Amino acid sequence: MSRLAIFLLTACLGLPVLAADAIKGERQETFGDITVHYSTFNSTFLQPEIAKGTELIRSKNQGVINISVLKDGKPQMAQVSGAVKDLTSASIPLSFRQITEKGAIYYIAQYPVPQQENRTFDITVKTGSSTNSFSFNQELFPGQ
Repeated sequence: MSRLAIFLLTACLGLPVLAADAIKGERQETFGDITVHYSTFNSTFLQPEIAKGTELIRSKNQGVINISVLKDGKPQMAQVSGAVKDLTSASIPLSFRQITEKGAIYYIAQYPVPQQENRTFDITVKTGSSTNSFSFNQELFPGQ
């Protein structure tokens, strides 16, 4: 009985750590009047016509990171750079491209997803004379 109690206590105490990224569901960072929204996903989630239009490769082994920068709630042009690191700290630079659509500006880059693993994304956003950086972790899965 005491093993079950220890297991349940450990599970309850560990849940906040596991859910920390889920709780931060908005996936954004705020730097003064600049808000940076970000998301990552497997490129197979893209519809074929969207992938073609944005020149992205749809593959079960390719991920996409999407960044948008807002100033006072309006799309803002920026210089976005970054890298993604695996558990061995091997770093892959991210090559962001700006996509401009009616009323929106966003930055996309692709990266390999060879296997299920946790990755760390280090992102730098430069707007005007201001440069801001942030990091986040994401568990990645190859697509189907």
